[in-house]
Amino acid sequence: MFTSKIVHTFLRNGLVALWDFRINNPLTSSLSETFTLQAVNAGTFTGGGLYLERGQWYRIPREALGSLNIHGPDAQVSIMAWVKRMQQPPTQDCETIAGVWDESRKKRQYCLFLDLPIWESKDQVGGHISSHGGPTPGHPYCMDAAIGATAVNYDAWHLVGFSYDGEYARAYLDGQLDTRAGRNPFHYPHGLYDGGTDGADFTVGAVSRSGEPGNFFHGVIGRIAVFNRALTDAEWAQLANPD
Repeated sequence: MFTSKIVHTFLRNGLVALWDFRINNPLTSSLSETFTLQAVNAGTFTGGGLYLERGQWYRIPREALGSLNIHGPDAQVSIMAWVKRMQQPPTQDCETIAGVWDESRKKRQYCLFLDLPIWESKDQVGGHISSHGGPTPGHPYCMDAAIGATAVNYDAWHLVGFSYDGEYARAYLDGQLDTRAGRNPFHYPHGLYDGGTDGADFTVGAVSRSGEPGNFFHGVIGRIAVFNRALTDAEWAQLANPD
């Protein structure tokens, strides 16, 4: 997982929050702003990170989001995480890693997922974005996402993430753009929704949908980082293969 040398480089260029679940005070990111994840149903800390079973998740309330509230017509964002995915019951929906995303109240902004069940997708990295908060016009759900081509296999560590530069969303797996025709990169020149004071929380491991928490992640998360800019292909590769 990426070294302090790389972290210090990115600190000077858009790193908003970094949670390292393998160190002391793992739920707090203390950079230019302090963000502390609150357990709704707490997971377990292991040597590798934060282990979440189905139903366990964390949040930062809307009023405490600060610069995690990334929105607007010119908004850019990147989210990356080191994860070890574990098998779930076959009826489980997609898996939330982290983001600002509330489907119940139509307050979607941005979120990193695995296993989005849209566009004939399964098991890949998915970077969901929304300019209006609600379902994509003509669909019952939000269909706007960069989705990779490669399955994220179980019981192995992977670097997963996505970036959005205001024009394209791009999904990455293990430091590489996981290209898929028509879906990755995904053209979306519309910006990100402004949820206002009653918008979505920042959540890890679940989002609100159908009026209750769901889309749970099952596995271990080592680190999560959020940037207020789109990382380049070279930077993604560097994160996956640090010096």
